[in-house]
Amino acid sequence: MFDLELIEKTYGNFGPRIEKARNVLQKPLTLSEKILYAHLFNPDKVENFKRGADYVDFAPDRVAMQDATAQMALLQFMNAGKAKTAVPSTVHCDHLIQASVGGRTDLQFALQNNKEVFDFLESVSNKYGIGFWKPGAGIIHQVVLENYAFPGGMMIGTDSHTVNAGGLGMIAIGVGGADAVDVMAGMAWELKFPKLIGVKLTGKLHGWTAPKDVILKVAGLLTVKGGTGYIIEYFGEGAKSLSATGKGTICNMGAEVGATTSTFGYDESMERYLRATGRAAVADLANGIKNHLTADPEVYASPEKYFDQLIEINLDELEPHLNGPFTPDRATPISKMAEVAKENGWPTKIEVGLIGSCTNSSYEDISRAASLAKQAVDKKLKTKSKFTITPGSEQVRYTIERDGFIDIFEKIGASVFANACGPCIGQWNREGADKGEKNTIVHSFNRNFSKRADGNPNTHAFVASPELVTALAIAGDLTFNPLTDKLINEDGQEVKLDPPTGEELPRNGFAVEDAGYQAPAEDGSSVNVAVAPDSGRLQLLSAFPAWDGNNITGAKLLIKAEGKCTTDHISMAGPWLRFRGHLDNISNNMLIGAVNAFNGETNKVKNQLTGEYDEVPKVQRAYKAAGIPTIVIGDHNYGEGSSREHAAMEPRHLGVKAVIVKSFARIHETNLKKQGMLALTFATETDYEKIQEDDTFNFLDLVDFAPGKPLKIEVSHADGSKDTVVVNHTYNEQQIEWFRAGSALNLIKKQNN
Repeated sequence: MFDLELIEKTYGNFGPRIEKARNVLQKPLTLSEKILYAHLFNPDKVENFKRGADYVDFAPDRVAMQDATAQMALLQFMNAGKAKTAVPSTVHCDHLIQASVGGRTDLQFALQNNKEVFDFLESVSNKYGIGFWKPGAGIIHQVVLENYAFPGGMMIGTDSHTVNAGGLGMIAIGVGGADAVDVMAGMAWELKFPKLIGVKLTGKLHGWTAPKDVILKVAGLLTVKGGTGYIIEYFGEGAKSLSATGKGTICNMGAEVGATTSTFGYDESMERYLRATGRAAVADLANGIKNHLTADPEVYASPEKYFDQLIEINLDELEPHLNGPFTPDRATPISKMAEVAKENGWPTKIEVGLIGSCTNSSYEDISRAASLAKQAVDKKLKTKSKFTITPGSEQVRYTIERDGFIDIFEKIGASVFANACGPCIGQWNREGADKGEKNTIVHSFNRNFSKRADGNPNTHAFVASPELVTALAIAGDLTFNPLTDKLINEDGQEVKLDPPTGEELPRNGFAVEDAGYQAPAEDGSSVNVAVAPDSGRLQLLSAFPAWDGNNITGAKLLIKAEGKCTTDHISMAGPWLRFRGHLDNISNNMLIGAVNAFNGETNKVKNQLTGEYDEVPKVQRAYKAAGIPTIVIGDHNYGEGSSREHAAMEPRHLGVKAVIVKSFARIHETNLKKQGMLALTFATETDYEKIQEDDTFNFLDLVDFAPGKPLKIEVSHADGSKDTVVVNHTYNEQQIEWFRAGSALNLIKKQNN
């Protein structure tokens, strides 16, 4: 068991710190407020922080990193001048294993193909006191839930779905690698104090409805940006009726509405999960302060007084949902799908059903899906679609194999992939995807952006619960409603699937032979971390240049991105994951997925030096070689999706000076600031329309950059006319120092020297 002393210390401070906060705020506290105030970096500096306005310094309990983002995070940490991380930290190798043939084969291929990167991560972890979870151990968020998450704790992770740990009552927040470096270096972690959305759950799930349907419903209500700047706190009798892993599923997909994080109050389901995963001592400690690990009673009695926004969902009435395609907030109840699919001309033949991932790979999820697979065998039904399972951890995989679930899945022709992210992040070697054919898949993952799973822009991906995905894969038809519709079996008989059944936790307990954990060396001072100078996968970092103190002038427009521009559009995953430790090489994917507003095409922008159109990275490299600064223009919620800081580091590396948009996703805005870039928003959104293809930008008052002071930019058009555009920003004095120094890391090094 990990972190017992840390948890004892955290719980020992919890009560006094909450009481101090309650005395200052003079009101009952939500769970979110309790955890935030209990983790102030300076616990003596308690103020009535203004939600959505005040930047506050926090001291998270731990840091978690997945292998794709850990490379850049640890390359930065190596420059921080520290001998060991200041807080418990872990690396999880889950992103670099491609799903292709099957679990064992794919894992062996990944071990050979990514040996250089895995060896680097292992050696860095060993040197700096970081726990290392080997390839095949499982997906970071499932492993964290099984081993590290604890009620009332606070953690950050270099992945947007770090929020999964809210299933055990944590405040767990996805960040960029530079934020992780701050915390690992023993510095304060800064966050704008979040606003609060309360979600009251009444009733109880039954039949075909699953915890996944709660967040699919919430996504439909809030949209992909409705949670930005908020913590979502779930409560009510309906919340208590959910399993801890079901709560984790709901929190996990809170990232899809832009929420800072999501969480639930401590209850008996969390206690059961802690005990089942070998952490009875943690459950005992939590029971000792359980009144502190949920909101004060007055909050849930009159939630409208304490939350900035309130949503109520009756689980008795909730219907299974399918969200998509191309965006996780397009929510359709299963009873309406036939009608909606016809209206939109979506392909209704389902080619592949995929279950698992960090969102839905618990024992409960797999057992409920297996109950349907067994029905298919017993009722002589053939699976019409291909079907795959991605276990979330080796512990889950080993246990479901022991309990016969894998055997049941194999009887209906399913493939079991490695314990890794796989298709969920584009690591799927899907046969025929390169043909670009229009098709439909259904999965229990969290995101379904264009090209996300298989690289094919014409793949219509729909998100659903594992049990609904299984039923749809059996039917092979997007319009099939298992609540009402029947299927024809091999004997030509009409049969109906019964609602799924399953078990919250394994009756015989979890089991595993090798969970995949490797502890670091007690003294890592003699450990050598080697990066070959000619490596194509890894590259030691050079410091970004500091601001010269002058207004940026003569900047050219690189691209005006139109519509949805996620971090997948800015820095694609899939095959590009192999370059996550090599900034120059991965910069060749910068903004290649963004849609150019002037021609409606991707990766085709005008080079103002030649008048020719070329790929975005090539055009940007030409500007950089000529010493010309550039600007990127974007639409709403720019940078939504993954926490990948490469989407900020690549433009910084290639010479982009500022990103000006209608609005930002939280993590990406912070990542831009951390890397010494200007993250700005149009004061008047319609000024976006004024930006033309051949524009040149001159900052008029950047020399007076100050908190709360808008900036003015002169935009010169090709016809000689000019517009003056006002842009807002959210930089505080500390963040402006990052800009002046060239990056937050530059400032850390300066302070350490």
